[in-house]
Amino acid sequence: METTPDLPVEVISYILSFLSVSDRKEASMVNRAWYFASQDCRLQKNIVYSLPTLSTSLETIRVLGTKQTPNLILSNLDGSSLSKEVIKHIVHYLGPHLEHISLCSSSITESAFLSLISYCHSLQKLDLSGCNSLFMSGTLLEKPKDTFRTRKALLNLQELNLSNLRYLSDRTFNRLTGCSPMLKELSLAGCLVTFEFDPYHGSVISDSSAVLSLRNLIKFLKERAVSLKALDLSRTGITSEALKSVAQVNGLCLEKLVLQNCKELSDDAIGILCKSQPGLINLDLSGCSELTGKSVVAISANLQELRHLKLGRLRRLTDDVLAGLAELKELQSLDVSDCHQICGSELVKCFSFSESKMVHLSFSGCSLLKDSTVFSLAKLFGTSLRLLDLTSCLSITDISIRAIIFYLNNLTVLRLGWCKEITDWGLLGMQNPTEEHCPETKDDLGPKFSRNFGNMGFFTPPMYFDDRPVNITELEDLLINGEKHGPTLQALRHLQELDLTACRKLTDISLQQVIQLPNLKKLSLGMVNEITDRTLVSVATHCRSLEHLSVNHCCFLTDEGMIQTLQTVGRLVSLDISCCDGISDRTLAAIAENCKWLKNLDVSMCNGITVARVELLQSQIPWATNIKTRFVGGADLSISL
Repeated sequence: METTPDLPVEVISYILSFLSVSDRKEASMVNRAWYFASQDCRLQKNIVYSLPTLSTSLETIRVLGTKQTPNLILSNLDGSSLSKEVIKHIVHYLGPHLEHISLCSSSITESAFLSLISYCHSLQKLDLSGCNSLFMSGTLLEKPKDTFRTRKALLNLQELNLSNLRYLSDRTFNRLTGCSPMLKELSLAGCLVTFEFDPYHGSVISDSSAVLSLRNLIKFLKERAVSLKALDLSRTGITSEALKSVAQVNGLCLEKLVLQNCKELSDDAIGILCKSQPGLINLDLSGCSELTGKSVVAISANLQELRHLKLGRLRRLTDDVLAGLAELKELQSLDVSDCHQICGSELVKCFSFSESKMVHLSFSGCSLLKDSTVFSLAKLFGTSLRLLDLTSCLSITDISIRAIIFYLNNLTVLRLGWCKEITDWGLLGMQNPTEEHCPETKDDLGPKFSRNFGNMGFFTPPMYFDDRPVNITELEDLLINGEKHGPTLQALRHLQELDLTACRKLTDISLQQVIQLPNLKKLSLGMVNEITDRTLVSVATHCRSLEHLSVNHCCFLTDEGMIQTLQTVGRLVSLDISCCDGISDRTLAAIAENCKWLKNLDVSMCNGITVARVELLQSQIPWATNIKTRFVGGADLSISL
């Protein structure tokens, strides 16, 4: 018998380049050749490694050095000897190759920061968000020698994240940004900026060691107007006048602006922004509670290049202003989540007469959204839509689910959490027989309203006596043909994320039949109270790519089902089994044996799990950095509170 010759490593690396990160992990365990092929430097570009400050990380750093890993997140760095040793290893093994470093919320010292940054000459992204200890003294980069070394390292830096820094001042801001001449993106989200007064009282100098001022920010924007393309001022308390000043900086051409939760902004300020920055591609106004429909009108009239628009939590926004979005021919992503006056009908009208490029659409929390709107939107965006979020749209029913399944075959993310009217019939592509119209057995007495939609004016459709095919083109057609068996949820073969949280009318009857999605990576079935081990085992059997699983508050799940699931699904990164009273220490033993990639685990309020077994699990899988264990072992919640 002839054996097939081994493929060259270069060919295997090329094959692996088409796979997701999790698929590459599995493929790397085929044999030695596939493992070495998976270490190809070209395959590491989009992988971000997160390392805690532990002695076990030292060997990991040495291994990552052989891969020339470019992206690294470091947590819990401080002034300890262990942190210094970790930094020393990073500089030696990874320094020349690092392109992205995140020190988010670390307590790193100035000397440790300089010793790390000075040897990373390929940096393009730097995240210092929440590193308050680094800026507390105000002496960062005070010495010319330190400034020279840092400027050499940050010469090609393009993205700088300085969000959530309480002690950032004009002086430290100027020093750090002065070392980054190629900066394109800057985040100051959550920083304390003095927008309402000038701390310099008209003085020419703006180099305070105590505050970060609007005046200094404007100066920076004028200097970098040509190169800076993205700015994040979320949660800074920026005023309307301050935004006008920023938007009207001469020569500034922003492509991305994030203003989340800036509650002082007015419609007038947004109008000036839209006229001054017509090249905006990405605009986030989520949580700017004072804005009304006038802002949307200004956006529609001036931002013709806009592709991504977030309007979440704008409580004053009404449905009629959405009609103007038809002018945004390039719009690909729209978020109107938690806009409680939005029902989507005007959105249907505005896109009915133009070809849409919509890829992401979120109506989360829009309780006025109806089945008729979902049907029309599914029909309009059928060929392009990839993400649909209908979380907490309480009025939608199985009719919406059948429309989604029929039209949106290319969906990769579908969120239906808290849509409590969804039943097994919808997922199975069938109409509930208890809601079907009854065939007339008596003489025709004229048109009658159907039992399903009497208040909507739909008459009982005529009965067909043959099986000729019917083209589904309108909502009425969908209702008529719903009584026949249509495509099930299984038709969404590209689905990677499915959220059915708190859809309490769902049971094993549908879930074990339709959740057979080979590409599914994230599944949420929390508070779907009726599911049992049968659904869990079926999901594990048919969804081998699953990485995130949530089955919290599912009281009928047992150790047997969980153990069988864990033995089948080996890629789990996140698992939530909180408030599952049928789960015991046996499941934790199975987790330790089978979950080699697990990072997040929630076993809170599981009466059958003991504290001792949780502590043993933590020692067995030290890579699981986030284990939630509140009130395990039947702890008295009332006493604990």
